Amino acid sequence: MLWLVPLLPLLAAPLLYGLCRDGSRMRLAGLATAVVLTTFALAVAALLGDWSGSYRWSSQIQLTLALAPASAVFALTVPLVAAPIVLYAAHHEAQAPTPAALARLMALLLAFVGAMELLVLAADLLTLLIAWELVGALSWSLIGHDWRERGNLRDAGWAFLVTRFGDLGLYIAAAAAFAGSGSFAFTTLSSLEGLPLQVFVAGIVLACAAKSAQLPFAPWLFAAMAGPTSVSALLHAATMVAAGVYLTIRLHPSLDAVAWFAPLAMALGLATALAGGVVAGLQGHAKKLLAASTSAHYGLMWLAVGAGYPGAALLHFVVHAFFKAGLFLASGIAEHQVGSYALGTMRLGRRLPGIAAATLIASLALAGVPPLGGAWSKEQIVSAAGHHGAWLALATMLAGAFSAYYATRLQWLGFGPGPGMPRTPGGRPGNAERLALYLLSAGSLLLSLLWWPGLAEAIGRRLGFVLPAGKPWEVLLSWLLVGLGVLGGAVAVRQDWGNEDEVNARHPMLSRWFGLPALATRGASALFAASHALARFDDRVVDGGLRLVARYGSAAHALARFDDRAVDGGVRLTARVGEGLARLGDRRGEALFDGWVSGLSEATGALGRHVRRLQSGQMHHYYTGIAAGLAVVVLILAIGGLP
Repeated sequence: MLWLVPLLPLLAAPLLYGLCRDGSRMRLAGLATAVVLTTFALAVAALLGDWSGSYRWSSQIQLTLALAPASAVFALTVPLVAAPIVLYAAHHEAQAPTPAALARLMALLLAFVGAMELLVLAADLLTLLIAWELVGALSWSLIGHDWRERGNLRDAGWAFLVTRFGDLGLYIAAAAAFAGSGSFAFTTLSSLEGLPLQVFVAGIVLACAAKSAQLPFAPWLFAAMAGPTSVSALLHAATMVAAGVYLTIRLHPSLDAVAWFAPLAMALGLATALAGGVVAGLQGHAKKLLAASTSAHYGLMWLAVGAGYPGAALLHFVVHAFFKAGLFLASGIAEHQVGSYALGTMRLGRRLPGIAAATLIASLALAGVPPLGGAWSKEQIVSAAGHHGAWLALATMLAGAFSAYYATRLQWLGFGPGPGMPRTPGGRPGNAERLALYLLSAGSLLLSLLWWPGLAEAIGRRLGFVLPAGKPWEVLLSWLLVGLGVLGGAVAVRQDWGNEDEVNARHPMLSRWFGLPALATRGASALFAASHALARFDDRVVDGGLRLVARYGSAAHALARFDDRAVDGGVRLTARVGEGLARLGDRRGEALFDGWVSGLSEATGALGRHVRRLQSGQMHHYYTGIAAGLAVVVLILAIGGLP
């Protein structure tokens, strides 16, 4: 039964595309939102009914789904946050080149929700890998949705390649788990030990750090801003970027079994939270500011997981999903009004007071101002860090102060009081866009109940997580630093108004993730150059040697053919001639040669018989012969002497 939760949006996506290609936004919005809300209802039913799911692929392979505490929270949060985003997308992205393009976008968003549901419900590494790949492929399709812009395709490819590099870690982890336990199931991971466990944890850290945009992978989120606003909202708030931190929460018992995991996770998380705060504070581009803040806040979640309090990270994910999605939708509305994401050109507070008020709630949650839920979950992370040392708590408070600083800049420059009309007038936001933002802001406001005494502890017990107990001085000092961050942001607004490009120009390296993209480009160029050099070496030396051997082989084949045809042919011809002569000698030779010898002897005998007749013994016969001989001699001499 649990398969219904991910399969509903996955199967509904192609149907939606086929039914709504005619450009009916109302039907598109209604059907897509209904599918997402039904997915949420199914997730609730699965939780109440304790559903599970399995599919036997073969006699050795089985795909399984299960509802663990972290899975349940994510499975409920994803469609709950996605529903307003999908409603918003159907109206906000109506300027798509063709009606079919809008239908394709909506179908991809639905499939994205389904893939994320499959990911969080997976109970084995094989099912997880399938969902992980689906999320990556769909994110590439969504970021590069407007493929007519070549820059969008380049940015989508960049984001895809960075995350794909990290994805190799998940394959390594799955292989190590299978080698160590003979199974892909999460339930068998506790049996891992030794080298397989070390390799498994290293692979998970690599995959999750890349997916959650932690250092050094954080810059890929800037490339992801090429996608539509609704894509950015869903990707950052509740789906792809959340996948990495989800897996660290889900597999925390196995990961924590390795001694180096906790310090590494805390170091990565804190470094990203501080660096992301600096980068976000220097941005004059609304979406890039929010992208950097996403890395920073997922860094705080990593810090909580490393500190041993995955429950604090889980609750911060829920709070962050609502206020971050709302802020992205607000930035999209502002962009439609002024034609740009440049903060220095906005100040839409007077023109859009309702939107400004809803955005203020989300901005205060981002800043960590009490009594918003964002403040409560951030203080939980400060307390978790404090359990490992006061200096770590202070560093986490500093990251919170950065968050207050850039949240103030975002709110004041984007939706502070300003001129009544924008520089590039756009149509006022539609009711669907307003409703989506209001719902997300209401969710952020509702999460303020986490401050209610005993409520958070009850939630923690229900989920099986222990929440950290904070110290009074930590809370007071943290609030003081938040106040200083808000004050610093207000002061910076005076300098930033109308000069957003100048801000980035003053700090080009810092505002671009400390030069990491340029460093990555140089590294990639060096790698490509080395690859080309090795390819040339392979072609000229290795393959050249093989070709030379091949040529010698060809010559050897030619000599072999010559030997076979000429030498061996001559031998065979000689043999045939000899054999023929032998046959000839056998048939006629005996008669020829023996006949000649016999004839010669017979002629000699006959001659002898005739000569013997001359030996008669009579003298007058002899004298007659002598006289005849002398006559012949005289005759010859006489003839020879004639003139």
